[in-house]
Amino acid sequence: MQTLKVLNVGGNSKTTKMPAHYQQWQQCFLDIDPRWKPDILCDARLLTTQVPAQFDAIFCSHNLEHYYAHEVPKVLGGFLHVLNATGFAEIAVPDMRAVMEAMLNNKQDIDEPLYQSPAGAISARDVIYGFGAEIERSGNEFFAHKTGFTPTSLQRALNAAGFPFVFLAAGYLEVRALAFRVPPTLAQQQLFGLPMPAAQSEAPR
Repeated sequence: MQTLKVLNVGGNSKTTKMPAHYQQWQQCFLDIDPRWKPDILCDARLLTTQVPAQFDAIFCSHNLEHYYAHEVPKVLGGFLHVLNATGFAEIAVPDMRAVMEAMLNNKQDIDEPLYQSPAGAISARDVIYGFGAEIERSGNEFFAHKTGFTPTSLQRALNAAGFPFVFLAAGYLEVRALAFRVPPTLAQQQLFGLPMPAAQSEAPR
């Protein structure tokens, strides 16, 4: 049986664990920073320079918001370029609608903690603009956030890029998407518990 291949776009480090469903897959790591010694040293905006149709999946967790809004179509187009015919993209981004609702409901200011993470307290400013402490520590402005998404806007961006079959799930301050250019295969439906989709966004069961 052929080993499935997943490309982790901007995962920050090979030591960062990917979801358990990729455990048996061949994992390839792409990053713009040579210090992480990625398998593919490349700006995700230039993915179309890579060999086409070589991956079964893209995993992109909290990276898409690091590009300007006008660059997002180029990144997503690169995803399509390196995915094979039945490949899919799994994407997670901060949910700006949920952040704003949390601020209003909790009567919090932009620099007050929304939640605690292993890296410390995370404020609404950190979620919206990028983790300030890490940007200051590293001096790397690429850690800044340059755009934002809600479930609706993420689905719209994926549809426009060429992913007509999108499944969305919103959790606390985060929205996740599974995006396909063709209806998911039976194996993919079983892997994620997906219904047979129509060409529109639907929430996973």
